[in-house]
Amino acid sequence: MTAIPSFEAFVAEQRARGCDEVIERKWNPGQIVETHTHPFAARALVVQGEMWLRCGDKTQHLRAGDWFELGEAEPHDEKYGPEGATYWVARTAKK
Repeated sequence: MTAIPSFEAFVAEQRARGCDEVIERKWNPGQIVETHTHPFAARALVVQGEMWLRCGDKTQHLRAGDWFELGEAEPHDEKYGPEGATYWVARTAKK
């Protein structure tokens, strides 16, 4: 587990890495998001709760302090724990 920085520090670090947008996402308890893709790459830090992220045949169980990354157009699905989850995500569109 990684120490959780302030949101402002997270934004500054991700902007320095060249991301286009940084947002906070909050998910409801037990929510399931079926397989989908995004038109951007994403690098995210879970800051509250827990989630399961499945890409292909690999599933990650993520808790507060854990990072995950997704490539642009990478198919994935998500399942959120009994308390839901919050993560900060830096999005970068293909240039």
